[in-house]
Amino acid sequence: MNSFVLLAEVIQAPQMRYTQDNQTAIAEMLVQFPGARDNDPPSQLKVTGWGNLAQRLQDQCQVGQQYVLEGRLQMNLVQRPEGFKEKLAELRLSRFSPLGDAGSVPVQSFAPAAGAPSPAAPTPAAPAATPAYANPTPAAPVTPTPPPATYDDIPF
Repeated sequence: MNSFVLLAEVIQAPQMRYTQDNQTAIAEMLVQFPGARDNDPPSQLKVTGWGNLAQRLQDQCQVGQQYVLEGRLQMNLVQRPEGFKEKLAELRLSRFSPLGDAGSVPVQSFAPAAGAPSPAAPTPAAPAATPAYANPTPAAPVTPTPPPATYDDIPF
């Protein structure tokens, strides 16, 4: 099954269009997400939503906002004016959620402002208190049992 989940920032507002029979709405937008390595530039991906989802994209998505996107990843073959074909990835959206909704985890933005302090490290949890019924004496050390006499040291 092809399932793809991505945390991305909208860099191009959703653009609405309709199928030829003017029945089905289609919204397309462009998002970016951090590169695989620290020195890689952000990657961009086209996101497409159909039907009622397209209308929600048009109404709710704004440039600069971060979203958790879920859908199917597909590769499209596009003829370039230079005479060659290029493969472009596209996310067929099945659902999305803006970052910051109830139940979501806040995440630092992709590019912190210059001179901005780094986020504080999480505070470690306090060690759990020892229950009153716990035995304070340490357990006796366990001695390993030797292998049986027929043990073979050959590793295969």
